[in-house]
Amino acid sequence: MNDLVLKGGRVVDPSQGIDKVTDIAFASGKVAAIGDGLTGKDTRNVEGKIVSPGLIDLHTHVYWGGTSLGVEAELVARSGGVTTFIDAGSAGPGNFHGFRKHVIETSPVRILPFLNVSFPGIFAFSKTVMVGESADMRLLDAREAARVAREHKDLVLGVKVRVGKSASGDSGIMPLDIALDVAEEVGLPLMAHLDAPPPSRHEVVSRLRPGDILTHCFRPFPNAPVRPDGQVRDEILAARQRGVIFDIGHGGGSFGFGTTRKMLAAGFLPDVISSDVHVISIEGPAFDLLTTMSKFLCLGVDLPTVIKLATVNAAKAINRPELGSLKVGSVGEATVITIAAGKFDYADSIGERLEGDRRLLSAGVVLAGKWWHPL
Repeated sequence: MNDLVLKGGRVVDPSQGIDKVTDIAFASGKVAAIGDGLTGKDTRNVEGKIVSPGLIDLHTHVYWGGTSLGVEAELVARSGGVTTFIDAGSAGPGNFHGFRKHVIETSPVRILPFLNVSFPGIFAFSKTVMVGESADMRLLDAREAARVAREHKDLVLGVKVRVGKSASGDSGIMPLDIALDVAEEVGLPLMAHLDAPPPSRHEVVSRLRPGDILTHCFRPFPNAPVRPDGQVRDEILAARQRGVIFDIGHGGGSFGFGTTRKMLAAGFLPDVISSDVHVISIEGPAFDLLTTMSKFLCLGVDLPTVIKLATVNAAKAINRPELGSLKVGSVGEATVITIAAGKFDYADSIGERLEGDRRLLSAGVVLAGKWWHPL
């Protein structure tokens, strides 16, 4: 007997090319079946709703209580439909142990971290205090970062570094080079944040390896990936060609509608849509992953593709093929989504507005094959 059946929803699973109205069953913490007429101990009518694989947010900050920028993963999951949070370097070698013990291991939703190359992680990020953790080179110890990454190799997905005028100040490109050394030493990918120059977009992107992630990839000028004439910059095209992963990472200052329109018009989709939700961006303009996905929907990207960029593509980016899919035998996670119609006011990170006609809202989450209703 199945533990849970979601009946009559539009099942959209890009990992299998499925987009149809049917039932989906879960048993023993796994996806058990997809098809009509399924029965289970707990049956939920989801007619008129979307059933997608559990959403994966590739860029979040959920070290709540241990860093100033962290939000509570459980609350965001209940309201925003995310089942896997990728923490993008909130913790560094000096405080990663606390993140693991007090937040990750006690969380009802999955949290998978990137380790910040800077010893204290992102330690001073708020509306009133903002100090880039890569600005002081005394905080970057490659050996310590490698040691902690190895010590927690069962959990750490990769190495995170933030560079740019805000994040690295006069240190420029040096933190990135150190982080790349650490990533190579421990055999893990790198996630690179880039804000305003210095360093330049070209300096950063040209260094990234296959499987590395450039987050904030559709940021507005300066360091935007597209020229004023709408042509995608050569170093961006070359990076995609060699296998660099392009992640949205909306956040509070890293996503522009103007850039996005030009990139989409040039046929350059991001590989992954993520929110970069933190203590500031959760109040807007990012809010959460579903809001960021909604913006792409309203900019003309079709629903199956939007879901693909927040499920199977995100799972591939972190090399976790058991996630982001509703294949039989996969982890028993799903997000139930309502598409609301109306007039919705969206903003990017520099204040441009977009009036959209749709918004994606969470109507429920399945975790470990059981219903986990939102607040």
